[in-house]
Amino acid sequence: MLIKPRATIEDLYNVPDNGKAEIVNGEIVRMSPAGGMPGRAATKIAAGLMRHEEESGSGYAFGDNVGFEVDLPHRGSFSPDAAWYTGNVESMRFLPGAPAFAVEVRSESDYGPAAERAIRDKIAEYFAAGAQVVWDVDLLDQDVIKIFRRDAPAQPSIHGRGEFADAEPAVPGWQFSVDILFS
Repeated sequence: MLIKPRATIEDLYNVPDNGKAEIVNGEIVRMSPAGGMPGRAATKIAAGLMRHEEESGSGYAFGDNVGFEVDLPHRGSFSPDAAWYTGNVESMRFLPGAPAFAVEVRSESDYGPAAERAIRDKIAEYFAAGAQVVWDVDLLDQDVIKIFRRDAPAQPSIHGRGEFADAEPAVPGWQFSVDILFS
């Protein structure tokens, strides 16, 4: 029986067409591009984080397809849809460690029992890697943003239209209007 070698971060640097991918269970997992609604939602959240970075100087905002290198039993990297990072960004390489705040915006394929398990598992892995807050953004549900915090991962706060969401304590003082996702 042949044993397939585990994928490495170097393998991610060589993904064809510089596509979005993560290392999960020792393998490169490619991710399809986002559709219009999820793509715009991720961009709007990243833009809000960028404004906060400029005003506060307390961290760094990132949009889609930035690699974060982690060392977990079943995961070697993350590539969230938007993120807030407080470590050193002075490198051309993937950022070391998990972002303090990660945003995962659901795409068409992120529905159903298997997808729900995968999202729950990924949130747990973010926390195991050191993230403080993770958003699960679902544009098709009235509970648009579910905010998971490392200190209470089984009790997300839920925010819909007409409400503001935050990323405390990962992004101090920042708030985001859910309505912006639909404007």
